[in-house]
Amino acid sequence: MPGKLSAFLNDHVPGYRRMTRLPSQVFGVNPFGGEIQPTRVPILQPGSGRPALPFPHPWNFDEPIRILETYFWGSESEQGSGRHNRYLDFPGFSPILVTRDPGVIRAITTNTGDRAGQFDRDTLPSTGIARATGKDTLLFANGAIWKRQRKLAASPFGKTTLFQPEMFHEFAETFRNTITLRLDVLRNHFEQSGQKTLSISLEPEIKVVMLEMIVNNFFGAEVAYEELRDRFVPALERVIDHIVRDTVINQVGIPIAKMPNISARIAQTKQDYASFEELTARVLAARQKATGLWKQFRSDAPDEALRSNIKVFLAGALEATTSYATWTLSHLARNLPAQEKVYQAVQKIENYTPETLESANYLTHALDESLRLTPSLYFLPRRATADTRIETADGRSLLIPQGTHILLDVWHANRHDDFWGIEATGYPANEFVPERWSELAAAGRASKETLHFGFGHGPRVCPGKHLGQLEVALIVGAFVKVFQFKALHPENPAKAGVSTKPLDGTLVELELR
Repeated sequence: MPGKLSAFLNDHVPGYRRMTRLPSQVFGVNPFGGEIQPTRVPILQPGSGRPALPFPHPWNFDEPIRILETYFWGSESEQGSGRHNRYLDFPGFSPILVTRDPGVIRAITTNTGDRAGQFDRDTLPSTGIARATGKDTLLFANGAIWKRQRKLAASPFGKTTLFQPEMFHEFAETFRNTITLRLDVLRNHFEQSGQKTLSISLEPEIKVVMLEMIVNNFFGAEVAYEELRDRFVPALERVIDHIVRDTVINQVGIPIAKMPNISARIAQTKQDYASFEELTARVLAARQKATGLWKQFRSDAPDEALRSNIKVFLAGALEATTSYATWTLSHLARNLPAQEKVYQAVQKIENYTPETLESANYLTHALDESLRLTPSLYFLPRRATADTRIETADGRSLLIPQGTHILLDVWHANRHDDFWGIEATGYPANEFVPERWSELAAAGRASKETLHFGFGHGPRVCPGKHLGQLEVALIVGAFVKVFQFKALHPENPAKAGVSTKPLDGTLVELELR
């Protein structure tokens, strides 16, 4: 009877769970059960040298990777499960679990969905995205709304559609034409100027190409390259910067449209949001012509039901796919032998098909290694909807209390020697070594054992995974066929916001092959 009463009060009395947990929080009782016992992280740790406080605030929100590093500060001296699983528990608030344990990451992502007791995607880190795009997106929504949106995206974005011979040929041809036109501009610069080398930041160029491919090639709209470059890319860049700031600063949740124009920044942001809306409307207008993916779209859903997700896909072109491509080129610019091996793998490819891309093994390994070492999605947020016990593939268990905020720290999981180092893979975890993947395959390591979570995992895997892989493979392959390039800076630090990118904008010195 006491258990039933407690469950009833927990479900029907606001704040009851927090109230009952308060004494345990004050006395530092670990709220987690099972063989996996996370270690508590102190909120303040003067003199420790920690890089940041273990939560975002107005002065550190633009350094999310450093915040994640804070959770594992000093953990290398620990043994057992607390080495890779840490938690923050402030009295009166739900606990925060941060894990870089691949087994735990896989178990939680696999058990994420719309069924009772499964994990939700935690919406707390993406409130700014929801205010910019809408709450009914694949990225933000949970439960029935998410399930409906996933069903809508399954047909046009699925591998079955994209890799049908006729459909693949059409997309590959239009994608290649887009890339060829942009590479020809650079090639012509060399020929007309007589220069043998050119220093250039590749990230701005790739952003425009990515947006052009998603808008014109994939969605079938007709927006001039110059307009994308000069108007829409800068507008979306500023919108994305606002999204990151808005998530942390705007706790009241005031929409940008209702903010008074008290600064030039707010006025500019409103103009940028208007440009974002216009680009979305032009993409949706292409639906009437049934061009691009729209001819594969089997739904009578009204345009308004699709608008929010279209915005997410457009922003994603400037974030996730640009991140993927720029990181790969950035790594190859610092590893010239690997760059030459990619060239050997793609130099004879003329017609891009699933088979020819699959046969370019070293290109595939370079792409996988880039996603491992520098994933675009550097953490995956989840939230426990009930007291939930997970079990890892090696038989360890973890009981996670209802309401726990979970950060699956993919970035540090993929860079730790315990999981990706010499003993596990034959090479140091923090080095870009595409050969790692061929040796893992030769050793009989199945793909399910070597997950890098580059597109997430489980039911909430990124719906644009196959399109992103196709786009980036074409861009990297085409670029390497035309140019040799080397980095102008030896170091390769990351900047992080919605996704990660090279801090130097992928600054390289180019020369024609």
